[in-house]
Amino acid sequence: MSVQGRCDERFAHVRDIFEKSFEDGEEVGAAVSVIIEGETVVDMWGGYQDAAKTRPWHEDTIVCCMSSSKGVTAICFMMAVDRGLIDIHAPVARYWPEFAQNGKADLPIRFVLDHRAGLPYIEELGPGTLYDYDAVIAQLAKQKPLWEPGTVAAYHVISQGFLLGEILRRTTGMKVGEFFRSQVAEPLGIDYHLGLRPDESARCADFLVPPDVFAGRHSPEPTVMSLGFAQFPDQPMDIVLNAPEWRVAEVASGSGHGNARALARLWSAVANGGTLDGVRLMSEKAVRLLGTMQHEEVEQRANKVYRQGLGLLLNSPPTMGFGPNPDSFGHGGVGGSLGFVDPARRLSYGYTPNRMHNTLAAGPRADRLVEATFACTP
Repeated sequence: MSVQGRCDERFAHVRDIFEKSFEDGEEVGAAVSVIIEGETVVDMWGGYQDAAKTRPWHEDTIVCCMSSSKGVTAICFMMAVDRGLIDIHAPVARYWPEFAQNGKADLPIRFVLDHRAGLPYIEELGPGTLYDYDAVIAQLAKQKPLWEPGTVAAYHVISQGFLLGEILRRTTGMKVGEFFRSQVAEPLGIDYHLGLRPDESARCADFLVPPDVFAGRHSPEPTVMSLGFAQFPDQPMDIVLNAPEWRVAEVASGSGHGNARALARLWSAVANGGTLDGVRLMSEKAVRLLGTMQHEEVEQRANKVYRQGLGLLLNSPPTMGFGPNPDSFGHGGVGGSLGFVDPARRLSYGYTPNRMHNTLAAGPRADRLVEATFACTP
């Protein structure tokens, strides 16, 4: 097995680290990409799409990116904000009147963006209901916050994508997947999808789930973590996350599929003031707002400190490290995928493995590649 693609010789150390992960048996299949000021300096892939190593990873292979999808959704949402369609300080109920139930009439949108809405999981609905969009939206509309909004940070594992997605739908007429495809992916040629089409699924690598990475899902005592996954089908997660239903679902918090090149290109638009190749996603003012820290609190799900932005994270090592610049921001997904930007260097980064790290953090392979990237960057 050899790593393929291109790597500027200035970034040979990144190639060496990437290759070593395969040589040491840590990586099965993966891709990594780095863009600086619009120029691609790293675009590599290697390994296999399956655990049996019978299907090579190709240039156009895509894979599940889990919560890296939240960063994609945050970009879409900020585009709507920048267009004057959404006021993040306004109550959610201004755009979604049914949401005013059970004490939520004044809950501001920014608390949904920064995980302080008090709705970290979806109540009442049972296993397998994740794919019933209308039922999830109706439940979140009537649900009572667990605590006073704005007082507690608790990662909205799955619910955040539905909450932001419904606000976006009410204001643009499009769900997140359609908005992203028509307003971002197609204009910029980005191979990322929130809801795969049937013909796109054939390029999808198997998502390889270690047995313990979702152990908290079956906690004997209900937790924010276990309840956050309560609407998933009652099956092992390696089956759930490779099922056709998951791949085509528009779960804006986690069902995004793409590759490192796609994430790096998306974040490159953000790195360059909101514009890439003549396509403007948002203004420079909106980019600054997107990366403005909202709080730095211990998050209840993982009991770790997150530096929270608007729908995404600011550099939060060791949980989610985005290099040496504390102002870098983006989002990662459980298992190791990452998409982020260092605005000072106008650098964007993407990493998409199919073998999940057995950790809720970015994981050692991701951390080594990020460290190598910045060791090569002035």
